[in-house]
Amino acid sequence: MSEQKDFETVLKKLEETSQKLKSEEISLADAIKSYEEGIKYYNECNDILEKASQKIETLTK
Repeated sequence: MSEQKDFETVLKKLEETSQKLKSEEISLADAIKSYEEGIKYYNECNDILEKASQKIETLTK
């Protein structure tokens, strides 16, 4: 799977997790779990973007 596809997949999971957190019917335990998942997905997206940035820097030198 390409990095672009990975980013899109992880970003979609982050968006889904965000929607769960916005739900008024979410329990505290589920909210905490969703928050932890959201942080994990955010970090994954950030890592993918950082790698892409490094590739661009390398290619432009």
